[in-house]
Amino acid sequence: MRTVSELPHEVREDVHVPIPLSDGTRLAARVWRPEDSEERPVPAILEFIPYRRRDLTAQRDSVHHPYMAGHGYACARVDLRGSGDSEGVLTDEYLERELLDAEEVLAWLADQPWCDGRTGMMGISWGGFNALQVAARSPESLRAIVTACSTDDRYSDDVHYMGGCLLVDNLSWASTMFAYNSCPPDPELVGERWRLMWHDRLEHSGLWLETWLRHQHRDDYWRHGSVAEDLAAIQVPVMAVSGWADGYSNAVFRLLTGLRVPRLGLLGPWSHKYPHLGQPGPAIGFLQEVVRWWDRWLKDVDNDVMDAPMLRAWMQESVPPSTSYDERPGRWVAAAGWPSPTVAPVSRALWHGRVLGEGEEPGDGTVLTLSSPLSTGQHAGKWCSYNAPPDLPHDQREDDGGSIVFDSAPLPERVEILGSPVVDLELSVDRPDAMVAVRLNDVSPDGEAARVTYGLLNLTHADGHAEPRPLVPGRRYRVSVTLNGIAQAFPPGHRIRVSVSTSYWPLAWPSPEPVRLAVYPGASTRLLLPVHLTGAADEPEVAAFGEPEGTAPVTTSQLSPPEHRWDLAHDLVHYRASLNVVKDLGTVRFDDIGLEVSRRAEETYGWVGDDYDTVRGETDWTMGFARGDWSVETRTRTVLTSTPTDFHVHATLDAYEGDERVVTRIFTAVIPRDHV
Repeated sequence: MRTVSELPHEVREDVHVPIPLSDGTRLAARVWRPEDSEERPVPAILEFIPYRRRDLTAQRDSVHHPYMAGHGYACARVDLRGSGDSEGVLTDEYLERELLDAEEVLAWLADQPWCDGRTGMMGISWGGFNALQVAARSPESLRAIVTACSTDDRYSDDVHYMGGCLLVDNLSWASTMFAYNSCPPDPELVGERWRLMWHDRLEHSGLWLETWLRHQHRDDYWRHGSVAEDLAAIQVPVMAVSGWADGYSNAVFRLLTGLRVPRLGLLGPWSHKYPHLGQPGPAIGFLQEVVRWWDRWLKDVDNDVMDAPMLRAWMQESVPPSTSYDERPGRWVAAAGWPSPTVAPVSRALWHGRVLGEGEEPGDGTVLTLSSPLSTGQHAGKWCSYNAPPDLPHDQREDDGGSIVFDSAPLPERVEILGSPVVDLELSVDRPDAMVAVRLNDVSPDGEAARVTYGLLNLTHADGHAEPRPLVPGRRYRVSVTLNGIAQAFPPGHRIRVSVSTSYWPLAWPSPEPVRLAVYPGASTRLLLPVHLTGAADEPEVAAFGEPEGTAPVTTSQLSPPEHRWDLAHDLVHYRASLNVVKDLGTVRFDDIGLEVSRRAEETYGWVGDDYDTVRGETDWTMGFARGDWSVETRTRTVLTSTPTDFHVHATLDAYEGDERVVTRIFTAVIPRDHV
């Protein structure tokens, strides 16, 4: 990424700005704005997240907020209530209190002498979520938003559940916030109050995993904050961004379809990262795009930002399967609107191991049956990739060995898809609760199988996520499994493979019991591909993106090395197996404030043979902060197990000031499984 040192405006940085709220709470902000903004007020941009602006996001913030400020904006990076150096306690995601706070912060920004009264919101992940949620509340000053790696539906398309199946990322993410909520404010900013604020968090933040497990269906808990409930409430322009390796790419398609305001969609090859920092690459000059977006909607500049096609997407070329890529080869394609006339649905029957070709129709056939090994899914990678440690799906051949597989003939010509494939299945099962995982793979002539996309469906949710219905063993059902949206090219000579399994562990928590699945080949068992019509006369051109650029990040010193691991272990004597993940960022000193920060996370997902009662997820986090003779460390541990009837949660939190343990908390819960 190119570092920019000369910008149209000189930038002033206010490192600690308290923002008062109506209930007396003060939130901590870091503000970058043009030096002359009090004489010449500018619009304000808010990023409102719980990830500690003073340290954990300081490097990222320093790349893009000063950049936008140098182009004539006041940029405020504000810690949520109960996080970083903000007062209060954070007890869950996207609560009504959080959204009210955001509205008050926007009003405060609009009222400052250096702001002209117009505001925008932007963010990735949490900040992308609440940008959408706040936009739906129509605060007076808000003129536009940029939402990256977020969703419009908190139940069906978020880190918690997918297709009604419990995601293992639900445990991973809950454990991340368990650790982050245990962190103290910085005594250098809040003074002697730091200890009282810290203990308040330790005692009252709670165990979010328990809350999320108590809401196993799409109820009012998940509807709150799901803007899909009423997209018409959003009355400001929206730029929606994600990547094919991210967990949130589907929302871009839905927002483009459902919104009725000016909107742009951008989908690259990236994991859960901003596009100017995008991995896998290529990264793009995203901040230049964002500045032009703000100029159009916050300054009324008559530029060409809206001349771009509504959707720009990276059409990925075929590559060998790997858990990590530096770059994904491909090209940008575009659609003037979504749905697009340059994408045509192509239906192919699935019949006895084959994806039938054009004009082929299935005859009568034998029922295909399967009970997948529990380990089917061990090469799935992570639901939402961060590209560190390497966490993308590996060669799918082992997982295909535990699946019902349908292969096309070698392709006579190139096929491109853009959008969400759908697999229709006529099936029956022998248990009242069951799931299916469906994968679309690119099979090369040498047999390597690269996962292109996939979908999950809890079969008790086939008629909707609000009111699951137990299955009748032996009864035939017709279900549709929508796979994640993707842009992918299949070269001539490759095969398109559909793989169906009854387990996808450890990406998704298994069904209560092993399931035998029967699939009935015939007219009702089909693959629907969204085929991109290459060379279509009405496909718009995509102008080249600029080189990634931003301002210089704050300087840090690596005091101890990082460690990243993602390995599978199999004990062939006792049949124990586990996926073991280590993400250790080492110890980093933030040189400008003299603060040393360490983070280490270890995750272990284990099982024994095909015994569903042995499935276990454990996460262990250590967070440390030190400056001079002051030091704090927290250690959190969360264990999730299950029986056919219940989830069992056990968690501990230990907090240390220096060498003295000052707080210990233990959490236990037994939560009935309700068709999950």
